[in-house]
Amino acid sequence: MELIKKKIYLLTRKFNTNCPFKIADEMGIQVLHEPLGDTLGYYSKHFRIKFIHINEAVNDKKKQFICAHELGHAVLHPDVNTPFLKKHTLFSTDRIEVEANTFAVKLLFHNGIEESVTINEAVEEYGVPKRLLKSLG
Repeated sequence: MELIKKKIYLLTRKFNTNCPFKIADEMGIQVLHEPLGDTLGYYSKHFRIKFIHINEAVNDKKKQFICAHELGHAVLHPDVNTPFLKKHTLFSTDRIEVEANTFAVKLLFHNGIEESVTINEAVEEYGVPKRLLKSLG
C-alpha cells in the first residue's frame, strides 16, 4: 500500500494533476475508446507501447475510474497484459487487480490535486462499489 501511495504522490506532483487521462497522455500511454460489450476496460503492452482500452459505452465519470484502474496496471504491472476488467473483477482477490483498484481509488479520491469527490459521488457517478471504498479506508 505504501508503494502505491508513493507512486501516486510522485505522479501527481510530476504532472500536477490527478486526472488519469492527463497522466496517461504525459506518460505516452495510448488511451483508446472502443466498443467492448460487457468489458469495462483493459491494459495491454505491445512492442513497448502501452495501451489503455476503455469501453466507449460507459459514462465519462466511469471512464475516469476505468482509466485510473488501467493506469494502475501500467504503473504497477507494466509488463503484464491484464485480463479484461468487468464489473465483477472490482472485487477480485487477484493481487494485481486489488492493487489496480487501490491505485484508482487513491488517485481519484484520496490524493487529488483537483476537485475532491465524496463517497456518494464515487458510488453513484463513478460506479465505484461502496464495498470497495470501505475496504480501502
